[in-house]
Amino acid sequence: MNKPKMTYFKDEDILHLAVSDEKEVGSIELSPNITAELNDKGELIGIEILEASSFIRDFIMESAQAKILDIKKPYNKSVQQTGE
Repeated sequence: MNKPKMTYFKDEDILHLAVSDEKEVGSIELSPNITAELNDKGELIGIEILEASSFIRDFIMESAQAKILDIKKPYNKSVQQTGE
């Protein structure tokens, strides 16, 4: 497989990311809803995300909030400095 392939199963709310066409022989649970799929050499060949819509929503919201807070820090400092 040249490019990773992403498949979303709407009815099950599962997102599957395949980085290889190799056969899965094992897996490791990375978190309660995320599983890493491994080939016979123990190499990563895919990732499965359960409750994907909630996971992606939460990840995006947390990332956006972190960026907003990071952006506000310098802004607040410069406002305080000029307002004195």
